[in-house]
Amino acid sequence: MPSAIPSAGPPEGAVLIQDSADVDERAVLGAGTSVWHIAQIREDARLGRGCIVGRGAYVGPGVVIGDNVKLQNYALVYEPARLGDGVFIGPAAVLTNDMYPRSVGETGDLKRPGDWDARGVVVLEGASIGARVVVVAGIQIGRWALVAAGAVVTRDVPDFALVAGVPARRIGWVGQAGVTLVPDGDSHWRCPQTGQLFSESGGLLAMTEVPAGRPIGQ
Repeated sequence: MPSAIPSAGPPEGAVLIQDSADVDERAVLGAGTSVWHIAQIREDARLGRGCIVGRGAYVGPGVVIGDNVKLQNYALVYEPARLGDGVFIGPAAVLTNDMYPRSVGETGDLKRPGDWDARGVVVLEGASIGARVVVVAGIQIGRWALVAAGAVVTRDVPDFALVAGVPARRIGWVGQAGVTLVPDGDSHWRCPQTGQLFSESGGLLAMTEVPAGRPIGQ
């Protein structure tokens, strides 16, 4: 395991690993990544640059995480999950991997890793998953989507969707700032914070260009 660097003023770009964290020597951590107290990162996991792994968080074997990802305290990311750049995983959120969870098989014997097919959650660029969210195995969370705290996600979430509830359902749209979009004409939406414009078609949302001469935020 790489040597831990004191939390006071580590060299720029250095990897910071607290003494109580458990980082397998086969894991790869990008420059500027921090791993906090009692977090665990398993073998062959790959984390990009500038990530933050909070207290008590877990990253499973072979999980791939992009740059500038935040795993808040006690977030659990089970293999073979894939997280894109800029993803946020809230406190105590769980990304599961077993479609048919059982401790034992049909014979009553304890199931081993080779006895089931792990299906990881995929979270695309910029998406955020709130506190205590549970994402069912094999689900994909779209770019810049936002999953509200406490939701249980049982089906794929489109880009820019705001979903909430048990099971999670779309209740609105959000932009890159995470702010709920407001209507801006027929099948068009606008971010009240950034002025970004979006168009909706077939239940999907796509970002469009901000019209020339239109001030941001108006």
